[in-house]
Amino acid sequence: MDVVASLTMIQAINQALDLALATDERVMVLGEDVGPNGGVFRATEGLYEKYGGQRVVDTPLAESAIVGSAVGLALGGMRPVAEIQFLGFIFEAMDQMSTQASRLRFRSQGRHHVPLVVRAPYGGGVRTPEIHSDSLEALFSHLPGLKVVTPSTPYDAKGMLLASIRDPDPVLFLEPMRLYRAGRQEVPEAWYEVPLGEARVVRTGDDVTLIAYGPMVPVAEAAADSLASAGISAEVVDVRTLSPLDLETLTQSVTKTGRAVIVHEAQRTGGLGAEIAASLQERAFLSLEAPITRVTGYDTPFPMPALEDWWLPDVERVKAAAEFVLHY
Repeated sequence: MDVVASLTMIQAINQALDLALATDERVMVLGEDVGPNGGVFRATEGLYEKYGGQRVVDTPLAESAIVGSAVGLALGGMRPVAEIQFLGFIFEAMDQMSTQASRLRFRSQGRHHVPLVVRAPYGGGVRTPEIHSDSLEALFSHLPGLKVVTPSTPYDAKGMLLASIRDPDPVLFLEPMRLYRAGRQEVPEAWYEVPLGEARVVRTGDDVTLIAYGPMVPVAEAAADSLASAGISAEVVDVRTLSPLDLETLTQSVTKTGRAVIVHEAQRTGGLGAEIAASLQERAFLSLEAPITRVTGYDTPFPMPALEDWWLPDVERVKAAAEFVLHY
């Protein structure tokens, strides 16, 4: 019988990194304060003491150098896991992400791969300073050659991170800060992988599909619970892999319910919800009973902490959108 433990998401991520370092000598971790300090959220706690400074590497405050070095290490045969302390800091490494890591397989006609994972906390709900809470997933989902994933549970966090480390191509692994210590789940201690590119049906329903990912999955679940008390059966789908999208699972759900509400924290214009909505319209048009509706952040920079709760999508906004499509 597999040994399991009740872990928070941050503990599951730490366990995945520990297991990957122990299993494969090519794996290494690099980033700001990931060494003796254990990372700003303690995701790498204890790893420096266990594996040393050659495999758990504290870097200078230079995101372009972190990702650029990781690209070179990956091309040289290593399996680097680079940490960007907050996703909003990744603009300094856009060149390395967009013109190097994501393109080298294409540019070399498949001769070279970049088995690189870039981890980055993102999203609101924890009262961070400016730039720290930005949700930039749509920018990176637009880059061919780069996988973009985000877990919403401790189990998925460990399994998807291990799958990302094993993947032959670059993966941006987005970690919802508000879910780091939001709850616990039984997680096997052994190595297991959650396949990338597969959405998860969190709960089944017949009347409307609530599509969410990362920090908005618990919000969608809570909205579904509230709708259930009014006799409305909502299906909740966790996208999990943002690029490439699992359009088959999403289409099957919306074809069944005939209605869809897409929920994400990022700003509305150009957000991933627009791509999901367009794809569903192409694939499930004849099954739709109402317009596909989005519940998102607003088209402003992420606000200061005093306005954060107002700005972020919440259960009432998701319920209102579901009721709109149900009564359309």
